[in-house]
Amino acid sequence: MEFTKGHGTGNDFVILPDPDGALDLTPELVAALCDRRRGVGGDGVLRVVRAAKHPDGAALAGEAEWFMDYWNADGSVAEMCGNGARVFVRYLLATGLAAPSGAALPVATRAGVVRARVAGEAIAVEMRRPRLYASATATLGGLTLPGAAVDVGNPHLVCALPAGLELTSLDLTRAPDFDAAVFPAGVNVEFTAPGDPVPGTDGHVLMRVYERGSAETLSCGTGACAVAAVALRDAGRDTGTVTVDVPGGRLTVRMTDDSCWLSGPAVLVAAGELTPSDLLT
Repeated sequence: MEFTKGHGTGNDFVILPDPDGALDLTPELVAALCDRRRGVGGDGVLRVVRAAKHPDGAALAGEAEWFMDYWNADGSVAEMCGNGARVFVRYLLATGLAAPSGAALPVATRAGVVRARVAGEAIAVEMRRPRLYASATATLGGLTLPGAAVDVGNPHLVCALPAGLELTSLDLTRAPDFDAAVFPAGVNVEFTAPGDPVPGTDGHVLMRVYERGSAETLSCGTGACAVAAVALRDAGRDTGTVTVDVPGGRLTVRMTDDSCWLSGPAVLVAAGELTPSDLLT
C-alpha cells in the first residue's frame, strides 16, 4: 500500500491514494495507520478516491471528480476536516491528479462540496458558513465552561476561558465532558483566549482543541472556522477576517455573507510503502 504523510499547521494525516475505491479500509487499519509508535502516525486518514467510486461521494460526482474519504485516528468516519481538505488538495496538485488553474478546485466530502484556491504555500478552502445554533457547556476536570454550539458540517463547541486562566494550563489528555443531548454524535471542543490585535484583520483568537475521535491535535480547520464565527458574533459582526493561532501555527478565516474561507499552509513531508498485514499483527 502506498502512502503519503502531510500536515496543515501540525494537523497531520496519512494520505492513501485509491482512485478506484479498491482498498479494504477498515476502522482497525485506520487506527493502526495513525498509531504514532507502531504505524505511520497521524490525526486521521485521507483516502483519495474518485467520487463516482465511493458510495458516500457518488451523488456529488457531477460536481467534483475527487472525494475526500476522511477517517479519525480512532477509526471512526467524520463528515469534514478543514485542514484535511487543504492537505488533500495539496496532494492532488503534487501528484498531477488535478491541475492548478485560476478556477477553484472542487472536492467532494461527506459535508458537501468544498472549493480550494492556491496562493503560494497557502491553500484556502471555501466551506459552508458556520451556523451557531445552541448554548452548551464543556467540563474539564473541575472546570465547567459555557460555550456556543456551532455546525461547520461537523459539530463544534466553542468555549472562551475566563480572564486569568491560560490556555496552556488546560489538561487535554482526556476528553472534556459535554451534553450528549446537544451533541448525540460527539463534538469537537475548542477552548479560546483573546490574542493581540493583528493588522488588517477583525479579530485574533488563540485556540486549543480536543477533536472527536483524535484527542488533542495541534490544529483543527473546521474548529478555527467555528471559533472565528463566534468571535465575529461577539464583536457584533456578520462578516470579517479573523486570525486564529493554534499550537501548530496560524490560520486565517474570512467570513463572507454566504461562505467561509479557511487559509493556511499545507505541506507534504514523506511518501513510501507499507504492508497492512504487518500493521495489524
